[in-house]
Amino acid sequence: MLKLGVVLAAVIGVFWLLTGGLFKLMFGFAGAVFGGLVGLFVAGMLALFVVPIVLLALLPLMVPALCVAALVWVIVRAAQPAEHPAAPVAH
Repeated sequence: MLKLGVVLAAVIGVFWLLTGGLFKLMFGFAGAVFGGLVGLFVAGMLALFVVPIVLLALLPLMVPALCVAALVWVIVRAAQPAEHPAAPVAH
């Protein structure tokens, strides 16, 4: 009878652990998915507010590079031959 009690306790304990582990895994998975989605949403909202402020703060540092890029663009544009307009299409 004692052996039967020990085996029954072991079987009940295994099922208890499996059920608890299953719940823990499922709630952990649901929490990770929900937490991840909330985290992505919050990070996106913060990026919408922070990125423009950072870009405006860095604008004085970027002005020389922007001027060099604009100068290169003007030189390349001026070096290209003028395009001839296409002949009008007669219908």
